[in-house]
This record gives sequence, structure tokens and C-alpha cells, in this order.
Amino acid sequence: MPGARQRSAKIETDIQITGPVAGACARIAALHADYYGRNWGFGAVFEETISHGVVAFLKRFDPQRDGLWTVCVKGEVAGAIAIDGIHAESEGAHLRWFILGEGLRGRGLGNRLLARAIAFCRERGYPRIYLWTFEGLQTARHLYEKYGFSLVAARPGSQWGHEVMEQWFVLDLTA
Repeated sequence: MPGARQRSAKIETDIQITGPVAGACARIAALHADYYGRNWGFGAVFEETISHGVVAFLKRFDPQRDGLWTVCVKGEVAGAIAIDGIHAESEGAHLRWFILGEGLRGRGLGNRLLARAIAFCRERGYPRIYLWTFEGLQTARHLYEKYGFSLVAARPGSQWGHEVMEQWFVLDLTA
């Protein structure tokens, strides 16, 4: 099947991981709204929360402190991960907006994004990385635990638009 192999190679060359790009804010919000709407029933409250958070982050973005990496397919944002370092020294760096669009999952891109975000934090000497997620995202949880994150707390919460069991994961970078 040489044709299938050639098509696969072509698709991979169309994928780039880069920093912030024009349109990233809207695409990150849309990717989250699409995935979590279809799979978890999250609606407008969730999309608004994501949109406002990404906008606020990008308004105060400092490349010495913060990181944003986007996965672009043929120039369109199809995935992202961010490190919000505004409180990194006191609370830890906040890993946020980790998402990959349909067709990109299971191809190692999540590993590459997470490794890049962790390396960024290590380079800056951040003591820890934390993230908030919710129970039921098994693939994401497996990836976090693979990289050394530990579940340190769980509580019911409704910031997502309806009740879920929120989970707080932490990666200690001082060990």
C-alpha cells in the first residue's frame, strides 16, 4: 500500500507545532466547545469561560513567563497547550487549554505538546505545574500520570456549566 503510506507522510508534513498564531484564541475556544459539547454536554457557559480565559491570558502574555504552543494543520489551529506562569513562583505554573482536534488524537502530538510545556517550566525553574480537569477524561489522565502528575484533590464543581467531579493534578519539578 504505497499510496496510503505516501498520504500519511503528506498529512504529517502538513502539521506544525508553533507558538502563538493569529486566530489562536477563537480556535482554542471552538475546539473546546466542540469536543466538550459533543462528548460531555457542555454548552455556552463553558465556551464563554474558555473564551474569556484565553483572551485574558493573551492580553497579558509574557513570553519570558508564559507559553502557548499551537498545533497547526495547513495553517489552521487544530490543537493547543498553554502554560500560564503569572503565579508560577508562588502557586506553580498553570497548565491550561490542552486540546487536540478530531483526527489528531493518538498520533503522539499530545505527548509532544505536554513534553514541550514541561520543558518550558523546567527551563524557567518553576517549582511545580498544576492543572484542573474533571473525572472521566481517562486518556488525558493517563498522559498526565505518564509525565509524573499526581492527583492531589477532587471536589464537585460546576464551573464547566454543570456538575462534575473536578480534579487537581500537580507535577513537582523540584524532585
